[in-house]
Amino acid sequence: MSDPLERLARQAHETHVVVVGGGIAGLVAALECAKVGLRVTVLEASPVFGGVLRSAEVGGMTLDVGAESFATRGGVVRKLLAELGLDDDIVAPNPAGAWVAGLPGGAAAPLPKGGVLGIPANPFAPDVRRVIGWAGVWRAYVDRVRPPLTIGHEHSLGRLVRSRMGARVLDRLVAPVTSGVYSARPDDIDVDLAAPGLNAALTRTGSLQGAVAELHARRSAPRAADAPASDVPVSRSGGPASDVPVSRSGGPAPGGAVEGLAGGMSRLSDGLVARLTELGVDLRTDVRADRLDRLEDGWRVATSEGEDVHADAVVVALPEGPARALLAPVVPALSGDEPVAPVVEVVTLVVKSRDLDAAPRGTGVLTVPGSHAAKALTHSTAKWDWVRDAAAPGIHVVRVSFGAQGEEPATAALDDDAAARLALSEAERMLGVPLPPTVLSASHRVRYVQSQPAATIGRAGEVAAARGAVRAVPGLGATGAWIAGTGLAQVVPDARAEADRIRSAVLWRGRPLAE
Repeated sequence: MSDPLERLARQAHETHVVVVGGGIAGLVAALECAKVGLRVTVLEASPVFGGVLRSAEVGGMTLDVGAESFATRGGVVRKLLAELGLDDDIVAPNPAGAWVAGLPGGAAAPLPKGGVLGIPANPFAPDVRRVIGWAGVWRAYVDRVRPPLTIGHEHSLGRLVRSRMGARVLDRLVAPVTSGVYSARPDDIDVDLAAPGLNAALTRTGSLQGAVAELHARRSAPRAADAPASDVPVSRSGGPASDVPVSRSGGPAPGGAVEGLAGGMSRLSDGLVARLTELGVDLRTDVRADRLDRLEDGWRVATSEGEDVHADAVVVALPEGPARALLAPVVPALSGDEPVAPVVEVVTLVVKSRDLDAAPRGTGVLTVPGSHAAKALTHSTAKWDWVRDAAAPGIHVVRVSFGAQGEEPATAALDDDAAARLALSEAERMLGVPLPPTVLSASHRVRYVQSQPAATIGRAGEVAAARGAVRAVPGLGATGAWIAGTGLAQVVPDARAEADRIRSAVLWRGRPLAE
């Protein structure tokens, strides 16, 4: 009888896994399979790997034009960066806060701190009063004297805030945040997914304000180094964050702590590609998977190049639309209409303006829905030291985001030059400084189809059903933002878990190690 470990090693080298999709989910899944000795092929339909982690040269600088940061919760992304030797280049953003624009009379104000998803713990606080006015303050105070929801709970964030604190809190504080974080309306956001524990805290404390204060105190309390951070998005002095700008806004969104990489987040995908190359992974760009066929002894992947790639297992790491289209013939439960996903366009501007040297509106701006053509803006040279250091004196980088759920970006029908002009005009209004066309040095435009927001009502059930249907098919896996939830802190561990499930299935195949 052969040594069981030798047999296992031989079986690993003889086992072939095809990963369809070369975004971060696909690259992480490929790494998890390759590092235990499996043969891996990655098929990416576009010319480059990385998905939402994209960089481009704009105005002589290499800049993030996709995701610019990652949520630190759980430490999973930091661990991956350390594994790739990039942990020394992790950087924190400027702690200045975001602003909200589109208030009455075209005013803007700093976004209040100490809230949850824009919901304030104290409506009488000066920074809250500045946004919602005295009428809004007194309406929000009604929450203190209304009875709590003691039987059942409210699913819709919008309905909860509207009934407890009124329209001004909803429209001027909460809606800008949900548009920035989720590209979705507050009425469509599931409270229990977006702010876990908020409903229960409301019952305990007797008011929504009290519930927010309790969650914020829990988030801010000191914790052991190995204790998990709360997932509740809390406005803090850490300021704005855009973990995944396509799934969120491309602009600032108040949330838990975030970090970035000096030189840009695309260095993460570059690092993954380099490691996969070292491990002998077959990395192919400009190759689309057109069809999956289940065979008696595994899978056949038909590609756009006319080649059939045979595999023992397949992991599909595509956006939702392409993933469902590829999987539906072998997973019939995934056929039918897919949810309508938000489309976002992010226009990066390089401008020469001394008026921006003082970062007049923090590190970015969110807008009251309906008040601007753009929904968010990140002042990148104010937010990231590495971007500021790369720019010449007086040069600033500003990212302007357009589009939300159920709403085409205002730039959709424009050519690139017209889109840049609109973005510059919106930046002028949002930042409150003159930005005439003569200040524009360079621009870059990118369009993303986002995943359906994971926190929308009913989405969790849909995703659970989809995942269950995929896992019922032997040798088949699926991962990516549409099924894991948006943000690297969710995508990375999901890709690892799905790859581990697949590699375990194909290696053991129901047999004990020492058979």
